[in-house]
Amino acid sequence: MGDPLLLARVQFAANISFHILFPTITIALGWVLLFFKLRFNRTGDAAWMEAYKFWVKIFALSFALGVVSGITMSFQFGTNWPGFMNTVGNIAGPLLAYEILTAFFLEAAFLGIMLFGWNRVSNRVHTAATVLVAGGTTISAFWILVLNSWMQTPAGFELRDGVAHATDWWAIVFNPSMPYRLTHMLLASGLTAAFLVAGVSAFRWLRRDRAPDVLAGLRTGVFLAAALIPVQIFVGDMHGLNTLEHQPAKIAAMEGIWETQNGAPMVVFGWPDEATQSNRFELAIPNIASFYLTHDWNGEIKGLNDFEHRPPVTPVFFAFRIMVGIGLLMLAVSWLAAWQLRRKGQVQRPVAYVLVAMTFAGWIATLAGWYVTEIGRQPWLVTGVLTAREAASAVPAPLIASTLVGYLLVYTALLAAYIATIFYLARKSAAPADRDPAEPVSAGGAMVAGDSVAAAT
Repeated sequence: MGDPLLLARVQFAANISFHILFPTITIALGWVLLFFKLRFNRTGDAAWMEAYKFWVKIFALSFALGVVSGITMSFQFGTNWPGFMNTVGNIAGPLLAYEILTAFFLEAAFLGIMLFGWNRVSNRVHTAATVLVAGGTTISAFWILVLNSWMQTPAGFELRDGVAHATDWWAIVFNPSMPYRLTHMLLASGLTAAFLVAGVSAFRWLRRDRAPDVLAGLRTGVFLAAALIPVQIFVGDMHGLNTLEHQPAKIAAMEGIWETQNGAPMVVFGWPDEATQSNRFELAIPNIASFYLTHDWNGEIKGLNDFEHRPPVTPVFFAFRIMVGIGLLMLAVSWLAAWQLRRKGQVQRPVAYVLVAMTFAGWIATLAGWYVTEIGRQPWLVTGVLTAREAASAVPAPLIASTLVGYLLVYTALLAAYIATIFYLARKSAAPADRDPAEPVSAGGAMVAGDSVAAAT
């Protein structure tokens, strides 16, 4: 039936891959909802409230699936990875508790007011509920990213009889990679939500739904994506420099660099071959990797062969290129769509179709980035402290395999239902207007709402 450790890793990867999809949306979508609500409060334009009412349904659906999948994932700490809590539970336990106490209860308590309260409480209370839920999603992300970053770059602790004990909570929380990892993830969430809003809005418009809130959503998503992607590229560069300092083996795997060298090339394409410790079919540009990793054309980059512990190279290598490729595509598409909206007052139909195709592009980029992060620290579960093999349980392989199959079947069904529900809501949100479907996606009668978004962004 296979290696129990490998099966346990695949099972946890399947759980966290499914789970992360939904917080990645809700973290930023909560702030998009707040933007809609504040624009409504300021302008009195009903389009903003209609946009809020549509997207709060998707927020609630995403939140529910995130909660359910998070529960099953947390159980695996006990079933598949008991050594994790036995060794670092004194640090991981409080951080997870802080997330529940300061964020989860906040989101759960006020989400009902967001969904059902606009005719039952005052506008001020409803706006305050939106603020609290949006803030709660970000606080939740903060604590989870603190724990994950600490596992990548542990600090502020000491080992006593093989058990980690906190010595400096400030150092634990603000460990060396936390600011970069948190910022990178928050921006990834913003881009995921932006393309979701833009893609679903473009889908509605292509179906001749000409309601003003559709254009409001389209412009919000496009301009938000266009603004965030350059920032994400800059932060990604800073994160790379931090990773080079603290996890150089991960960088070597990402870049496919086997031998330590000055003026390391950027491997545009290749197939890492761990047997020969080389890249097959390599296409590389000299000196570029050293430049963007060290900001020196002749900077030294350590190769994989210099490390006693190194991660699996092939998945890290390709996941990194998928993440970067999707990011560059996001840049091109969002800027083209923003240019068309600003200069021509419309998005042409081919661009609208591309936006629909990229509705869930943020998911792909986020998963690729997480695979780089998590696989890239192997064989460590907590860098330099605990390996995955040391933390694994003695659950037999057949049992892990059977539950893995069950998880995959359920998660596939839930994901299909989630996507189908979003597009069902998009189709049923409004009756199509009587308009020539050959027309470009234009501002039309919703220019007032569109101008408001353009001014705000």
